[in-house]
Amino acid sequence: MSPTSTDNVKNSLGEAGSRLKQAAHDAGDAIKGAADVAGDELRLGKANVKADLADSALSGLSALEGLGEAGREQMDLVLDKGRDLVDSAADLIRERPLASFGVAFAAGWIIAKLARSK
Repeated sequence: MSPTSTDNVKNSLGEAGSRLKQAAHDAGDAIKGAADVAGDELRLGKANVKADLADSALSGLSALEGLGEAGREQMDLVLDKGRDLVDSAADLIRERPLASFGVAFAAGWIIAKLARSK
């Protein structure tokens, strides 16, 4: 007896169901594989972030160590400039003692006036 149209439809539907089941299985495998790869990438990314943070911390500590020395250098520069100003003022006083006395007297007089007015 030859297969009927109904038998052909049943066979075709059965084959379609089998192929659909296989497609679902393959999709599940693909998703699982993608999740595994994503997990691996996430672990790698996490390790890279940790390494970058550690490098950043080390750089920060190195900067802090150099900060004290940089502060001392800047203090030395300020002190040198202060000494230069004092030396310059002393030279000016030696060169023009009367003018220096007059300026000092005038400055003292102005300061005294300002102090009394308050």
